[in-house]
Amino acid sequence: MTYKYFSKAEFRCRETQENNVSEDLILALDTLRESVGFPLIVTSGFRSVNHSAEINKPNGPGTHARGIAADLKVTNGFERMNIVHEALKMGVFTGIGVHKDFIHLDMRDSTPVMWSYYN
Repeated sequence: MTYKYFSKAEFRCRETQENNVSEDLILALDTLRESVGFPLIVTSGFRSVNHSAEINKPNGPGTHARGIAADLKVTNGFERMNIVHEALKMGVFTGIGVHKDFIHLDMRDSTPVMWSYYN
């Protein structure tokens, strides 16, 4: 499949090079990119269950390991606000995490949640 703004390779596991990212996720991010009007840089996409960030999770591997999550780099409040605003409007991202350096978006099939990484 061809995407307007992304390539599947952008989502590969940084440690194992595996790539089982969901096409639905990439298509949703393509739509999001169109909506925000600025480039979206994937800092973490698919993660192998053997990825160091997944291996020690108390509840087992998370949404990245399921191929339904991506972290997008942000450098300022304008980007952060616009990504979250447009993602909420789309209604397909059911997990949204806000960090000073990235926005986590996922398509979990449970109750929608939003969190911050700030203490």
